[in-house]
Amino acid sequence: MGKDDALVYPTGCKPVEDDMNTDELIRRLKTLAHILQTMGQDDGSLRKFTPLAMHLAQDAFMNHDSRDVQLLIACCIADVLRIYAPEAPYIDPDHIKSIFMFLIRQLNGLRDPKDPAFKRYFYLLENLAYVKSFNMCFDLEDSQEIFCALAALVFKIVNDEHSAKVKSFMLDLLHPLITESDSVSNELLDIILSNIVEPHKTQRKNAYLLAKELIVKCSDTLQPYIRSFFQSVMIVGNKDESNLYIARKIYDLLYELNDICPSVLLSVLPQLEFKLKSTDEKERMESVSLLARMFSVKDSRLAYEHKQLWRAFLGRFNDINYKIRVKCVQYSMHFLLNHPELRQDIVEALRLRLHDSEEAVRYEVVMAVVSTIRKDFSVVSDNEDLLNFIKERTLDKKFKIRKEAMQGLALIYKTFITETDVPDATRRAVTWIKDKILHAYYMPSQDDRLLIEKLFNTCLVPYTLPPEQRMRKLYYLYATIDENATRALNEMHKHQQGVRKHMGELIEQVKRSDITAEQRETDLVIRINMIARIMPYPVRGAEYLQKLCQQMLNDSVLVRDLEIMVNNNSSCKDSADAFRRVLKKLGMPVMTNLYHSTIKMLLERMSSVIVDHEALKHLIELIQSCLIDPEFSHELGIPEEEAGEKGLKLLMMLSYVYPGHFLHEDILLDLVSFLDVEENSIAPNILAVLTFVGKHKSLSSVSPGAVQKLLPLCERFAVTGTTKQAKNAVRCLVANVPQEEHEELFTNILNQLKTNLEDPSSEHYLTGIVSAGHIAQNVSLGKNFQVQMKNLVARQIVRELLMKELNDRNYVIDEEWIEESELPLECLCRVEGFKMLARWLIGLKTDTFSAQKTFRMITCFIQNKGDVLQTGKFGKAEMAWLRLAAGSAFLKICEQKGVGDQFQTDQFYTLSSLMLDDVPQVREKFSAKLNKGLVTGVPFFCLPLDFMGMYVYGGLEQDKNLRGKMKRYMEVAISKRRDYIRTMTLSGLCEY
Repeated sequence: MGKDDALVYPTGCKPVEDDMNTDELIRRLKTLAHILQTMGQDDGSLRKFTPLAMHLAQDAFMNHDSRDVQLLIACCIADVLRIYAPEAPYIDPDHIKSIFMFLIRQLNGLRDPKDPAFKRYFYLLENLAYVKSFNMCFDLEDSQEIFCALAALVFKIVNDEHSAKVKSFMLDLLHPLITESDSVSNELLDIILSNIVEPHKTQRKNAYLLAKELIVKCSDTLQPYIRSFFQSVMIVGNKDESNLYIARKIYDLLYELNDICPSVLLSVLPQLEFKLKSTDEKERMESVSLLARMFSVKDSRLAYEHKQLWRAFLGRFNDINYKIRVKCVQYSMHFLLNHPELRQDIVEALRLRLHDSEEAVRYEVVMAVVSTIRKDFSVVSDNEDLLNFIKERTLDKKFKIRKEAMQGLALIYKTFITETDVPDATRRAVTWIKDKILHAYYMPSQDDRLLIEKLFNTCLVPYTLPPEQRMRKLYYLYATIDENATRALNEMHKHQQGVRKHMGELIEQVKRSDITAEQRETDLVIRINMIARIMPYPVRGAEYLQKLCQQMLNDSVLVRDLEIMVNNNSSCKDSADAFRRVLKKLGMPVMTNLYHSTIKMLLERMSSVIVDHEALKHLIELIQSCLIDPEFSHELGIPEEEAGEKGLKLLMMLSYVYPGHFLHEDILLDLVSFLDVEENSIAPNILAVLTFVGKHKSLSSVSPGAVQKLLPLCERFAVTGTTKQAKNAVRCLVANVPQEEHEELFTNILNQLKTNLEDPSSEHYLTGIVSAGHIAQNVSLGKNFQVQMKNLVARQIVRELLMKELNDRNYVIDEEWIEESELPLECLCRVEGFKMLARWLIGLKTDTFSAQKTFRMITCFIQNKGDVLQTGKFGKAEMAWLRLAAGSAFLKICEQKGVGDQFQTDQFYTLSSLMLDDVPQVREKFSAKLNKGLVTGVPFFCLPLDFMGMYVYGGLEQDKNLRGKMKRYMEVAISKRRDYIRTMTLSGLCEY
């Protein structure tokens, strides 16, 4: 510039030069800056300061070594721009660019609000924003470069310490660059939009919020530029934009823009339909992921505003690439939760994927529904289609899918039994949910069985409930499940009892001190292998059981806790507490600790946390209430007609599995009091309960008072009760009366039975046959008693019943088959006579002569089609039942070693003819008896292997269902024997 005297300074200001002393220069610049701040716009007096404006904008000042000098120069230039606005004194484009780049650099000082000079930096920002100083760059060729530099700086420096006012001025600074500019470059878009996508969105939260506000404020202006950008990148595939950051985040950007300001994408989103149908799988995946997020987000209206795009998206549920199908299904949960209006579309889309060939897709379908249940139960509970989806997948061939489906159903059931207000769809579903879960116990996999056992304790009958509530849930469950589910539940408890028994033996073996270490190790291996058989991974299970045994040898507290868990008399609380203490000794519960997870699995199977003495008292009270007042069953949700019987069946099952909890005087007296009720169906079940308990420990040693009341009742039932009462009364007496009292008791009963059996017209004749048979089988007394029984069989059963000609009667049974309850009394007595004959021989065990005679007689009945005397007086149905009864007795006798070995080859062949009997019901029932004899009591208390050969006739069976049933029987029999052989083989393995 020229000399100082050529420059005009405002009044009170001294000349400034770049080569002056820095401190002096700063003082003069402060004065000048202060004066300029106070100046307003005055067209008449401004021209004289134009040289000064040019002087201040020299490179020497803008590049001065002093930071303070640069800041003051920037403030002065900003005021010059304000004073001269809208016509700045600067004309040269390069000079203007250098000035604004200098101002941008100075704005970097805003980074730290704690800087002593921050107020002056703030003034600079405020001045530039208020005057819209950067607007003068619009006519420059490099305007976009300047705007990009400014935007980049602002987004870089904004932080938490900035006040709302500072951020507002930053926004005002950037806003005109978009709204008042003739164009917005892709580079500027890149700088702005990159702040709303990850990782910048999370890492630079303030920049994200500033960019978000800027986009909303400038949405109308930005829309065409954003549309052009997306079209260039997505549709045309222009490589010029490939170096932009947002070009690599195109789908994330779309999602964020839709979230921030949907209006800017109005013309962009329809273009995504082309991406959904692209031949490039990566593009389809990216577009599906984006649209799934955009459609499913809460309060999204996208599906309504772009219906064609929504339909195109639904089509991707059927994409050829399974990963894309998986992605679609994974977002289903969000649709179900957030968009009730779209649920039906999603349900139909899921229905298509329910049977997908890919395991991952089916798994995600189940997970989508189950996850929805966990987050909002009402969504699924109102929709029977979704419930049925889970129901179907409980039979999936993959366990992990079955597992999730089962857990989902169990969660629904748990919600139902713990909440009072549930939708009707759920109430209807609960009728099959509990059955469906328990049916899974029939699966051959140990994983399935372990899962059902766990779900039973946690969801079907939550063990955390108080005893009274727990028994209500157990009673309701048992009384409302179907026959197959009941059988599965009984089997489950028996398996758990078996595990406790085996573990108890293992613990006892560990505790033994009277044997050598080598002998203990050998015995432990045998027991370990028996337990490992019922674990999902037997080899690994055996390894960790061995480790547990070593731990028990060194930890008596661990042994004591395990004893509590296997003890029949432990309370639920004690068992649960012991379970938790044992788990703590197994290490950290992490995925890599297989020892912990394997032993935990075993502990869950053997723990008893549902039934104990206290719980049993509540259960008996509930059952008594239902028997006394049938209306009470409605309070429990149980059908009135089934409440009493099902409750008694439940008691019978529990007495078999947990007999120790029944051995309390209050429980026993309550049970005996049931026998005073006149209903015929009650006594057999209660007597069966007392029999199971007595086999565990005689009642006479626990409650003499209960036994004193029980004896006369049992004696009456054995002589004058129904057949079921008589059978169970005899068994109850055998189990609970001391051996030394048997002779007097049963001789007295037998004498009364003889009186009934001598008179076929007696109303207790049938009862006498049944009682005598069970006494003969279960009571072992002296020779005199055996002679009496043999004479009774020979005279009253064989001669006066089975071999006696039928009296003339005035009716004929023409049907080929009728139910057993419909048989005439004289035929029913003969059927029971065969059973009595078999029981008598089983009780004898070694009377080979009697066995041979019996086999000859039975064979004669079968050869003559049931009418042994060929009188023609029996109806077809009666003859069918007599053939079946004879064959069943033959099989029953053959299960007993000794007497069962006395049949001849021709007799065996005659017996096998029942597999080809003319009556299908005979074939069906006989094959079922054959199956029971072959699979029960393997290997010592079952039918010999020869009888397996009878299944060869199954190949000739014309009934497809019956043929399939026979095949399954054969497979089960083979499997049972293989399991036994495997057990024996494992028992002989070397030590681990």
